[in-house]
Amino acid sequence: MPPTEGPPYTVEDREVVAETPDLRVVILTLGPDQCVPWHRHSQITDTFFCLDGPMVVATRDPPARHELAAGGRCAVPPNTAHQVTPADGSCRFLLVQGIGTYDYLAPI
Repeated sequence: MPPTEGPPYTVEDREVVAETPDLRVVILTLGPDQCVPWHRHSQITDTFFCLDGPMVVATRDPPARHELAAGGRCAVPPNTAHQVTPADGSCRFLLVQGIGTYDYLAPI
């Protein structure tokens, strides 16, 4: 199965590690002026593992700010709007998305 299209936002680098119909693992690198904009997923949990940071995973409802250094992780459950930004310069993280069908939806 060929990898799905890239995200609808700009990243410095994107590497697909593994992908099946209900699970995706990617490594994303965000530059200083880049972010993963506010969005949500209807079925999947996004689990972030910071490789190089720091980085911030922010959520709405409940509002939270998770600052991750290298080795840190956090999970965002389905239907929770979230955004990812570098905390200081750039960041690189492993993202596990699953289990379920991937979608990229506007925040509620």
